[in-house]
Amino acid sequence: MPYTPIVATLGYVLSPDGERVLMIHRNARKDDHHLGKYNGLGGKMEPGEDIAACMRREIREEAGIECLEMSLRGTLNWPGFGKHGEDWLGFIFVVTRFEGTPLESNHEGALEWVALESLHDLPMWEGDRHFLPLVFDADPRPFHGVMPYKDGRMMSWGFTRL
Repeated sequence: MPYTPIVATLGYVLSPDGERVLMIHRNARKDDHHLGKYNGLGGKMEPGEDIAACMRREIREEAGIECLEMSLRGTLNWPGFGKHGEDWLGFIFVVTRFEGTPLESNHEGALEWVALESLHDLPMWEGDRHFLPLVFDADPRPFHGVMPYKDGRMMSWGFTRL
């Protein structure tokens, strides 16, 4: 059977001084699979768009800002991550320059600027604590990871850098 994951983006918008990151606190919908957790911005790729266009669209929709400069930091394969065990394949970006003022909230929750050194204090998916250091480290090489989930729990974690 072919592997057909949901393809998505996940973006981390840095403040102009590079010391804070824009996070969403998923606290708006009671049926949200991510309820109560903090996450980057992003979502599913639509037909007819490339992955960079998807990231720009998602940031525009969720934060009301335009990406001027961003880089691909890595890819993540999340087998079994979805609410009903769906497989996800994510392209992870850092946005280093943007135009506009971010919204205070959207239909999924409140947007908050969080100090990079405080990210580990936030409630988030268990697996995020493993890959987030790679998103923000000084190594210019993208990482490519796999993080299987079962029943909402991370089962393992591994990555390579080229």
